[in-house]
Amino acid sequence: MKVALVNPLWNYDDSIYFGCRQPHLPLELGYSKTLLEAAGHQVLMLDGQLQKLDNSGLCERVAKFAPEMTVVSTAPTYLFWRCAPPELRVPADFIRRLAGRGGRTVAVGPHGSATPAPTLRKLGADIVVRGECEEVVAELARRDDWKSVPSTAYISDGKLVSNGGVHVSSFVDHPPLEWPSEWIATHSHHHHRFDDQQVGFGAEVEASRGCPYNCSFCAKIDFRDAYRRRSHEVVVAEIDRLIGQGVGYIYFIDEIFLPQKALLEALVQRDVKFGVQTRIDLWKPELLELLGEAGCVSIEAGLESLTVEGRAMLSKRCRLGTEELAALLIRARLHIPFVQANLIGVVEDDPALVKYWRSHLMDNGVWANEPVPLYPYPSSPSYRELWGEPDDLAWERAHDHYLASFQTFSDIQERRPRPLQELEAACCGH
Repeated sequence: MKVALVNPLWNYDDSIYFGCRQPHLPLELGYSKTLLEAAGHQVLMLDGQLQKLDNSGLCERVAKFAPEMTVVSTAPTYLFWRCAPPELRVPADFIRRLAGRGGRTVAVGPHGSATPAPTLRKLGADIVVRGECEEVVAELARRDDWKSVPSTAYISDGKLVSNGGVHVSSFVDHPPLEWPSEWIATHSHHHHRFDDQQVGFGAEVEASRGCPYNCSFCAKIDFRDAYRRRSHEVVVAEIDRLIGQGVGYIYFIDEIFLPQKALLEALVQRDVKFGVQTRIDLWKPELLELLGEAGCVSIEAGLESLTVEGRAMLSKRCRLGTEELAALLIRARLHIPFVQANLIGVVEDDPALVKYWRSHLMDNGVWANEPVPLYPYPSSPSYRELWGEPDDLAWERAHDHYLASFQTFSDIQERRPRPLQELEAACCGH
C-alpha cells in the first residue's frame, strides 16, 4: 500500500498554545514510517515546517504520490501531545484542501484519543486513531477490513463507532529512526537551549515514554501514560546516526527523563549536547554531576509549585520540602548552564512566598518562570475532576473555563487568546 504521513504547516495565531513554535521532528510519523516500510509499504513522509511547504503545497505532493491512505497529525510532534493546540483548524484545513486525493484519511493525535466524535466531525477525516498511533497506523495499512482495527473510531450513519479503548504502544522495541539529511539540515533550532555555545543542527529523541506519576494537570490519560524505557542500544544507535548527520544538540522528549546511568555514560563518550525534562527530586547530587559531564546543557524541572500545599493540590507526590528542592536545583546549576523550575499558577500558593522562592532561585542562577495558568486538557485528571469524562464539547468547555479564569497568560501569548469556536470557525463546521 502507498501511505502518506503528513505533519501540516502549523499556525498558532490567537491560540492558547504555549508549546514551542519552532520546527521539530515529527516522531510519531517517523515511527509509523519505519514500521510501514518494514512491512513492505511505500511511504511518503512530509512536514510543512521542516520542508517549508504550506498546506496547499503539501496536498499537491500527496496527490502526486496518489496514496491509498493519508495520515495527518493533530499536534506538532509527540513532544507536544500533552499541550497541543486545542483548535483543529490546521489539520482540518489540510484535509479540506486535499479534497479526497489522498485515499482514506486518518487522524492521529491527542484530540481523537480523548474525543473521537467531535474530532472526526471537525476534521472530516474517515477514521481516528485512539492513543499512541504508530502500530495502529501499520495495522490500518495491513488490513482490508480497516473499520475493525482496534483503537480506532469512525462515524457511521451519523453515530460514532469505536473499536475498543486507547492503544498503548510496545515502544521498547522500536527500531532507531532515520531522518532525511535535508530535514536535519533545516533543523537549526535547539529546543529549550539558552547557552551561547550552539554548534550543529538540532534534533529530538525519545529514550522513554510515559510517566509513573499522575499529576493533576498532566494531559496523558489517553496516550503516553504508562512508563516504558526504550532499548539502550537502539537509543544510542539513533543518536550516533544523528551525530553523523551533523546534529550537535538533542532534546529528549521523554515526559520524565529518569536517571539512566548507562545512557549518561554513553553520552559522556559522544560529542553532543542535550536537554531534558525531569523531576529534580528524583536525582542525587552525584548523578546531577554525571548529567552535566554527559553534555546536558538544559533542564526543565517540573516543580510546578513552590509550596507544599500547592504541590499536594497538583498531586505531585513529592517527598522533599521546598528548601530541599531548591538546594537540588541550585546544585544542578553548578553542572548545567540552564536550569528551569517550571511553575504553574496555583491558588494555594501564597504570592509573597512564591516571590521569595523565585528570587532565591534566580539569585542562584536557576530560572523560575512567573507561574502560568493551568489549561484543563480533556486528557488530564484536572478536567475529569471538574466535569467527568470528556464529551463532544470537552475542548470548548476547557477553553471557555481557561479564558474565563485568567486575565494574564503565558509569556509567548502576545495577546488574549480567542475562543475555540472563533479559531475553528473557518474550517471546522462551527
